[in-house]
Amino acid sequence: MRIAVNTRFLLKGKLEGIGWFTNEIVKRLVLNHPEDEFIFFFDRPYDQQFIFAHNITPVVLQPPARHPVLWYIWFEWSVKRALKKYQADVFVSTDGFLSLSSKVPSILVVHDLAFEHFPEHLPFKFRYYLQKFTPEFIRKSIHTVTVSAYSKQDIVDLYGTAPEKLSVVYNGANQLYRPLSSDERIFFKNKYAGGTEYFVFTGALHPRKNILNLLQAFTIFKKKQRSSMKLLIVGRYAWKSEPIRELIENHPFKEDVIHYNYMQVDELCNVIGAAYALTFVSLFEGFGIPVLEALQCNVPVIVSDNTSLPEVAGNAGLYTDPGDIEDIAAKMCMLYKDEHLRDQLIANCPIQAAKFSWDKSAVDFYDCILKSMSELRLKSDTQ
Repeated sequence: MRIAVNTRFLLKGKLEGIGWFTNEIVKRLVLNHPEDEFIFFFDRPYDQQFIFAHNITPVVLQPPARHPVLWYIWFEWSVKRALKKYQADVFVSTDGFLSLSSKVPSILVVHDLAFEHFPEHLPFKFRYYLQKFTPEFIRKSIHTVTVSAYSKQDIVDLYGTAPEKLSVVYNGANQLYRPLSSDERIFFKNKYAGGTEYFVFTGALHPRKNILNLLQAFTIFKKKQRSSMKLLIVGRYAWKSEPIRELIENHPFKEDVIHYNYMQVDELCNVIGAAYALTFVSLFEGFGIPVLEALQCNVPVIVSDNTSLPEVAGNAGLYTDPGDIEDIAAKMCMLYKDEHLRDQLIANCPIQAAKFSWDKSAVDFYDCILKSMSELRLKSDTQ
């Protein structure tokens, strides 16, 4: 089978949600199925680290697609022509976009519909494109994959998609995320937090991540507990992040709020692994990979009680209303004061984390491709 893959989010040193999903799933598809040929479509010069094996043909298609107009040109012109040129049997697109005009069957991955629930968090041109074309992309695909049962139901509810046309393939977490020894925890607490315990958040900084409420809740926590606990925020400033930057720089407990920019996984795994707890109180998540990363480190989590997060955190987390600053602070206080509760959550971490694996997800994804192509051939034969 000749499988073309949209790999434009495979960017060296800049892998985030979609990039990690693409990297981990596609790498396993390539290595597990040497009998198949893979054509990788990049939109800029690629790094050799993403050419996982000899059964890959890398292709750079112009123009670099980082803007709605260029998205349209890239998929409807460049990708369409390349699919025909390389005689692909199927096109796998992991970023929620595909070519509406190509006749090549497509497997689509839609990670979430946050743009439908919080359109105000995106510039007009981005949300217009997403709201206009995402339902069309889903209808055009022969099958759509999403990353949680919550997101699957959300697509059914908002777009009326038939459930049988949707499959859930969960995210996983890198195996570098692991429980740290006592000595390792001490070393990394000294390195990143001056030797004190700390809560940690990791992810791109933009309104949907709810960092402003987290920072304000931390203020309440500090006033109530008067502890040396710190809050580490790890991630790049993304869109509409200026208020976040201002609050970090002018926080009432500024010395206890530490911001680190984007980190590579070999460093981030230690920051998370040494944390007292992960605080991840997003307004909306299709999955929430940092939650799983924390669980693999036996680090308990405080997460929002909405969208996919209860599905990921299970019995290893405390749940809070992300819109209620007092409630977020109360959960931070509860975890800080009740060591027995924290120990219970830690004991539940490996049980919950074991439910998710990139290896299993890659098998499930390939099964989706095979099943969808088989159904398409059967349908063609009966017509």
